[in-house]
Amino acid sequence: MPQFYVLTPVEFNSAAPTCDCVAHRFGNAADHPERVRRYPSDMTDVEWDLVRPLLPVPGWLRGRGGQPEAYCHRAILDAIRYLVDNGIKWRAMPADFPPWDRVYAFFRRWRDHALVKEFHDRLRSRIREREGRTAEPTAGVIDSQSVKADSVVGLDSRGFDGGKLVNGRKRHVVVDTLGLLLGVMVTAADVGDRTAAQVLLRQVADAHHRLELVWADGGYTGPLVEHCLTVLALVLSIVKRSDDMRGFVVLPKRWMVERLFAHLMRTRRLARDYERRTTSAEAMIYWSMILLMTRRLARPHPARA
Repeated sequence: MPQFYVLTPVEFNSAAPTCDCVAHRFGNAADHPERVRRYPSDMTDVEWDLVRPLLPVPGWLRGRGGQPEAYCHRAILDAIRYLVDNGIKWRAMPADFPPWDRVYAFFRRWRDHALVKEFHDRLRSRIREREGRTAEPTAGVIDSQSVKADSVVGLDSRGFDGGKLVNGRKRHVVVDTLGLLLGVMVTAADVGDRTAAQVLLRQVADAHHRLELVWADGGYTGPLVEHCLTVLALVLSIVKRSDDMRGFVVLPKRWMVERLFAHLMRTRRLARDYERRTTSAEAMIYWSMILLMTRRLARPHPARA
């Protein structure tokens, strides 16, 4: 069962906090000075008010062991957003954020326990509901993107995409009809789209039981169409490009996933794959989408007639 923040008055050992995050309310974050928000990637007060109730509850607050956190959750989230948006190294974290190793420990914990995906999915549901959609989608789009890999990426998780002439990794994603991420899997660039799609679509179908239809390009033709129908109960509809098309043409449905790839490339940490582990690369994609969705939620939304 999903767990959310439950804030109740408590007694503090240090000065009264100016932030209402869990680390301030129940931990020792008030022992550190509050940072001044100065970067474009920092959350606004409106974003924080939307984000705070959706954050997963830390294990130490649920009696699962561990020490209460000593740094403000808002400051740590801003630090990760800064890293993803600006493409810096972990050790190059600006001094006004918490120490880089503490920020990385937070990132690693959320990655290993799937908390970043849990947080991401809550934000996606909020956006869908605000747009008048149901929280769970019924249709999606699948595609892949090959990106060059940095030298830290080992040979066990990198390859050469002969079609795109890229030596690196491949991001396989499924999005809903709003262009929001439903699932992601990072593989070596030489892994075929149909091979990866079997695994990714099974994961997405298990997580989203109402999903019935997925659009794809011509690279997903063949036995995969029948596999999706018989094994996953999904209709895989192929949107083909006409032979007489020349130059750039916006194709129906497929533009939704292309828009997501364009957003990922605007976050500089994702312009190239710098992660040693594929799970870290997937987590970076979730953080990039979190950055996009919190900004979208904070924008004024016109009332529906």
